[in-house]
Amino acid sequence: MYLQKIKSEGLAHLSYFIGSGNVAAVVDPRRDHDIYERIAANKGMRITHIFETHRNEDYVIGSVSLAERTGARIFHGANMDFQYGTAVSDGETFELESVGLKVLETPGHTFESISIVLYDKKSGEDAVGVFTGDALFIGDVGRTDFFPDRKEEVAGLLHDSIFKKLVPLGEHVIIYPAHGSGSVCGAGLATREFSTIGYEIRNNPMLKMNKEEFIRHKTQEKHPLPPYFKKMEEYNKNGAPEMCGLPLPAPMGAKEFTEAIEKKDMVVIDMRSPEAFAGAFIPGSLAIPLGMFPSYGGWFVSYDKPIGIVVENESQVDTAVRYLLRMGYDNIQAYLDKGLHEWETSGRKFDRVPAVHAEDLVERINRGEELTLLDVRKEGEFESGHLPKAVNIYLGDIEKHLDKVSKDRPVVTFCGSGRRAIIAASILKRNGYDKVEDCLGSIKACSAIGCPIEK
Repeated sequence: MYLQKIKSEGLAHLSYFIGSGNVAAVVDPRRDHDIYERIAANKGMRITHIFETHRNEDYVIGSVSLAERTGARIFHGANMDFQYGTAVSDGETFELESVGLKVLETPGHTFESISIVLYDKKSGEDAVGVFTGDALFIGDVGRTDFFPDRKEEVAGLLHDSIFKKLVPLGEHVIIYPAHGSGSVCGAGLATREFSTIGYEIRNNPMLKMNKEEFIRHKTQEKHPLPPYFKKMEEYNKNGAPEMCGLPLPAPMGAKEFTEAIEKKDMVVIDMRSPEAFAGAFIPGSLAIPLGMFPSYGGWFVSYDKPIGIVVENESQVDTAVRYLLRMGYDNIQAYLDKGLHEWETSGRKFDRVPAVHAEDLVERINRGEELTLLDVRKEGEFESGHLPKAVNIYLGDIEKHLDKVSKDRPVVTFCGSGRRAIIAASILKRNGYDKVEDCLGSIKACSAIGCPIEK
């Protein structure tokens, strides 16, 4: 038996390659599926089965394209009318030489959610592990807010799935969830990516609640709901456009890049660091640091316009393209060849966002300077500690609440470390705000130097 976890950074998506002899299966493959083919080739295996634990909301699944490449069959839960693959139901089994796989229907996160139980047929009849999808995480359980008109029902379904289907497998069983820490699919996921059912029973706070408490807690949770989820749901129900290999956008010089912006209405996404963007950027561009795109790109980037990217160096283009494709952004027009230096040396105008040190920001607040301190963290983060007179608008909601931010005085954007703050600053600049500044370091810097914090 061979099992390998594949982690997609940013999305904190976890997929799995499991095989025995010369056959293998993949659980919840990502769209840039070349990695599974490489593993199969290195192990002398052929991918014959692909399992989807549920219709994913936060990334494009790569099942259809991977199946086209390998001839594998796709299997998913029966409680949704997928336009591809084969529906499976509770108790169905599959054999991959010494590997046994059994389907458990585990609804709650979604109605068609399934878990896949893993057996080692050579060693015994007990389960070895279980691929839990978004039903049971390490330190948390899946979100249940996708069906607001049936919120008590789905929360109850998830509780039953965990305690009537997963827990009876045995405390020794290893958990293989579809997401790790940093995913938008749960709020309290642990940073470690290994656990057992027994450990979670003893330490996962959600598994210590009775059913009534569990349902009450789940129905009161507040999770961000990025608009791109709708696109992911469409792709993952009907099948995403096939992707053969990783497409690479064309390198464009400053002149050609400018023409694409003006003639093709190309959206410029600047994926450099907050410090680099603050120093100089192409007017009208959207700042989303490379590692932040999977978490926040879907809030602001349209699927209807071509995309041009600006990165620190050419080596980042591959990563940037993978992040975009995993979220369904296929129309990647170009990247700025030689980066912003090319733009600067061409004599074209650039803009900037003045950087503010946390200590200077506190002094300005204390002397009563007229400014708006815009804290773009989540509500819970803000309530745990913020600077005096701060205004809290969650980053994903800024464009819906611009009426609450005055253009007549300086706006200083603020977050946990400065990365979300630079995204907010770029959004304000794109919407005609001239007096925009960014607090690099933000609350982490304040913690380091001892700023006055209110709760």
